[in-house]
Amino acid sequence: MRLEQVLPWGRSLKEYRDMFGLTQAELDLQILDCAGGPASFNAEMTALGKRVVSCDPVYQFSAEQIAQRIDEAVPQIVKSVEANREKFVWTGIDTLDELLRIRLTAMQTFLADFPQGLQAGRYRQDALPQLPFPDRAFDLVVSSHLLFTYSEHLSLDFHIAAITEMGRLAPDVRIFPLLMNMTGERSPYVDPVIEHFQALGYTLQIQTVPYEFQRGGNQILRLLSAPAGN
Repeated sequence: MRLEQVLPWGRSLKEYRDMFGLTQAELDLQILDCAGGPASFNAEMTALGKRVVSCDPVYQFSAEQIAQRIDEAVPQIVKSVEANREKFVWTGIDTLDELLRIRLTAMQTFLADFPQGLQAGRYRQDALPQLPFPDRAFDLVVSSHLLFTYSEHLSLDFHIAAITEMGRLAPDVRIFPLLMNMTGERSPYVDPVIEHFQALGYTLQIQTVPYEFQRGGNQILRLLSAPAGN
């Protein structure tokens, strides 16, 4: 990975709860956050005494390097959001300035926590589709703004391999959103992914969640354990 290829954009614990439809009881589970990036979810959950491991190849870089890349990337992201303003829902987040404040606050919280979290093993530089954890190491795996979001860059085979790996690690996998980045269009991989895993005996659900910033982006794909023997 080259850091200049990354557009870091972090989200908060509140946003994670809404994006993944997490209940209060589910916050007590052992959670893996795949492609966590500079989100404050791990930091905020750890402060509450919860158990989260975040994995992302960006964690190979130092806090200072990630902070510099955030500063470089923000104008590019802001420009892209401005150019696609009509594709977003400006209710919970009213203005672009408010969006920027929320994102920067989350990322600053991450940066403050990252060095100690890295040392504690809460941040891992591992990347899908292969992760070095034993089977059923977690109760729940969440992943946002990677699968389906970047369907133009990540193949259907990659999606299937990544979801297979997450399904190996936990009996409950939640992926958000189902839309491609900035287009507002549902990923063409959603239906083939569902068909593939249903054929293997998994239960899959598309669930509506409280979070909607990208217009129409208020659904998760939820993968539940296949029957024993699969």
